[in-house]
Amino acid sequence: MPKPKTRKKSVYTPPPKAQSVKVSPRWLAPTMVTAWIIGIIWIAVYYIAGPNIKFMADLANWNLLIGFAFIIFGVVLSTRWR
Repeated sequence: MPKPKTRKKSVYTPPPKAQSVKVSPRWLAPTMVTAWIIGIIWIAVYYIAGPNIKFMADLANWNLLIGFAFIIFGVVLSTRWR
């Protein structure tokens, strides 16, 4: 029976890198949570008292877009949180 060939080279191991810890800016988390809260409150106020508030009545269903824009902005910020 033939002998298996042994590996002549050692297995490649990449050189060690210095681990740098990325830290989020201090304003990121409060801004993210504030954007979520503003978006939820905007939509809730629109559904509860929208017809009684002049500028919300003028915007009609655009209020949903505004509320969801705040919520999506908060979600986009949350992807950058470390």
